[in-house]
Amino acid sequence: MVSASPSKEDQSSGKWTEGDPARRAKWWYSTFHTVTAMIGAGVLSLPYAMAYLGWGPGITVLVLSWCMTLNTMWQMIQLHECVPGTRFDRYIDLGRHAFGPNLGPWIVLPQQLIVQVGCDIVYMVTGGKSLKKFMEMTCASCTPIRQSYWILIFGGIHFFLSQLPNFNSVAGVSLAAAVMSLSYSTIAWAGSLAHGQIDNVSYAYKNTSAADYMCRVFNALGEISFAFAGHAVVLEIQATIPSTTEKPSKISMWKGALVAYFINAICYFPVALIGYWAFGQDVDDNVLMELKRPAWLIASANIMVVIHVIGSYQVYAMPVFDMLERMMMKRFSFPPGLALRLVTRSTYVAFTLFVGVTFPFFGDLLGFFGGFGFAPTSYFLPCIMWLIIKKPKRFSTKWFINWACIFVGVVIMMASTIGGFRNIVTDASSYRFYT
Repeated sequence: MVSASPSKEDQSSGKWTEGDPARRAKWWYSTFHTVTAMIGAGVLSLPYAMAYLGWGPGITVLVLSWCMTLNTMWQMIQLHECVPGTRFDRYIDLGRHAFGPNLGPWIVLPQQLIVQVGCDIVYMVTGGKSLKKFMEMTCASCTPIRQSYWILIFGGIHFFLSQLPNFNSVAGVSLAAAVMSLSYSTIAWAGSLAHGQIDNVSYAYKNTSAADYMCRVFNALGEISFAFAGHAVVLEIQATIPSTTEKPSKISMWKGALVAYFINAICYFPVALIGYWAFGQDVDDNVLMELKRPAWLIASANIMVVIHVIGSYQVYAMPVFDMLERMMMKRFSFPPGLALRLVTRSTYVAFTLFVGVTFPFFGDLLGFFGGFGFAPTSYFLPCIMWLIIKKPKRFSTKWFINWACIFVGVVIMMASTIGGFRNIVTDASSYRFYT
């Protein structure tokens, strides 16, 4: 992660200086960083989630999630400078302020790491699957290569990109990723619309056992919560924006976040609704896999997914790199520099690559990580911190909204974690590893 200020003392205390080059980002930087962080693998699984929830509940959960996470995004942005003269540049810094220096890290850090590491694992799987699909569509006569190898090829790219030092250095990659996310989302819903409804399309609930169906519904909730990401890195993104008394960073950051959420809406809702309309209960957990014509367009969409998740991987990995490097320097007196980056970042990439190759269950991973990580960081942790720091009047509108978000977020977290884990276990029992 970019350093918040020139010195280690300033960095640890959250102080900042106007001349710091790390704080020169424009408001639109926050737009494409947030779009890259938020719109990713999850958008392609939304029709699959709809297949288990149905029209009414599915649309309700989508709209409710969009509104709730927009509210918590606004809260995070406002809390970034809730103490005059101090900027909470990382989620853990705000957690320390809200919950105390001892309890804060234990509450915030595990959840944030689950989000960031979980996303990177899912992006490894997504990138490998999309590469495989692209090659199959562009070279029908080529010898098929097993999916595990494609994930390894995708992971190999990140051994090089992970050496880029900070957020500013991946701005170009992030911008390209944001453009790709809008493009392939459009291809996904437009392709589904052009494809039309399949023969004997059914919107009935899937015919399976009650226990299995309930767990799949729980997993669908996690897939939707996975799609509303970005909160785990919003403070780090805002840290790159300059701030003055006349124009605090929250003004520019909120403008960028609003544009990002508008882009989010025009990507998510058409993909979810049109994809489900076209394929019904038989839709794949990645709707692009259902589309085969025109071949050149669907192949292009798959390579767009690859480019996007390359950028998304780096956006989520940067805070983890920062944390690992701080730990290495503090606990093991490891000198900063290229050697430190090579060791820590290559180890992290290798770890996410290994897990992605071992457990390539796209939909199940989305549900599990969506519930276990994204529900807390995106749905209810910001509300808890807002209640502690801002102390709204009891039984006021803001008080009720925050408690409602906490209740809904906790329910989603518990249900989708159980469903996702159960589905991973079930699918793994019939899966041949590394094939």
